Amino acid sequence: MRSVGVEEELLLVDPRTGRPAASAGAVLASALRSGGRAAGAGGEIPLEKELHKEQVEFATRPVTRMDELHQEIRRWRAEAARHAEAAGVLVAALATCPLPVEPSLSVGERYQWIARQFGLPAQEQLTCGCHVHVMVDSDEEGVAVLDRIRPWLSVLTALSANSPFWQGEDTAYGSYRSRVWNRWPSAGPVDLFGTPERYHERVRAMVATGAIRDEGMIYFDARLAASYPTVEVRVADVCLDASTAVLLAALVRGLVDTAARDWRAGEPAPAVDTSLLRLAAWRAARSGLDGPLVHPATLREDSAEAVVRALYGHVGEALEDNGDAGFVKEGLAGLQACGNGARVQRELLRTEGDLASLVLRCARRTLGG
Repeated sequence: MRSVGVEEELLLVDPRTGRPAASAGAVLASALRSGGRAAGAGGEIPLEKELHKEQVEFATRPVTRMDELHQEIRRWRAEAARHAEAAGVLVAALATCPLPVEPSLSVGERYQWIARQFGLPAQEQLTCGCHVHVMVDSDEEGVAVLDRIRPWLSVLTALSANSPFWQGEDTAYGSYRSRVWNRWPSAGPVDLFGTPERYHERVRAMVATGAIRDEGMIYFDARLAASYPTVEVRVADVCLDASTAVLLAALVRGLVDTAARDWRAGEPAPAVDTSLLRLAAWRAARSGLDGPLVHPATLREDSAEAVVRALYGHVGEALEDNGDAGFVKEGLAGLQACGNGARVQRELLRTEGDLASLVLRCARRTLGG
């Protein structure tokens, strides 16, 4: 059974106003004092800084069972919250900040290079994502997987959508984070690779243009991880509930297993044009689960329910083999009935009456689920 790990970025907010707090340094210092792995120190707590001082990131250890992954995510969210509390702030699993914000860039030569190179988009890029890593046996298998999961990635964006608000306004999108994120020139869907040699050749060519700094800025929707023997799927918003992140991880592993099986059986990768994948990604960001999606098989609009059902059918055999079928079926039904993070946020705004209260409610919910 393939191991799975998750990286999550969390927003830091003021406990009184709900506004973003540029407190990453203090949070990481607290983790460092307790012996954590913050800022590269040795230890256990995998907290790291990100592009802006208003956010932190953690990574789980790789596990094979989804109940273990659920425990890992809840554990590290709680650890991040503990160190945030020591710094006088809260953590919130929100993919964008609902309130108006002027983000502060983190200190470091790399971040300063990004700021000089990309200007205003880098300054504004306060977004929080969820990245899922799934083990692969080789670069050859990894590239075969990347080529075969392309049509299905937009459905993961719809399921995870948790960013309806931007700078105090309702954007009319479920995942506005994905629209902001795709302003990076190396982000989004990509063409078929075919072989590991072509994958690495394309990465080298992109870096050689000078437009991006290094391979760490290859922001494909899914890529070969630089430091681990994994495929890294990067299309999801950070999820309000930990259980939704686990659901996504199970689906991603199912996609990887299914793609690897098809590759070994000699099935060709679907030759879907990248321009159509971009439209499917936009549609998923716009709708979330509250409108039509582009069906990966027909490339025509269909209901969210039909598209999610097609995803489950596509990975069903792999889910059964991994023991995840019941959990995923129940999780998808609950998500469609109760809503993803975008729907929950909009409902909270209606009941709470203001965005600040919404943020604080979401901060409390981040530690549940």
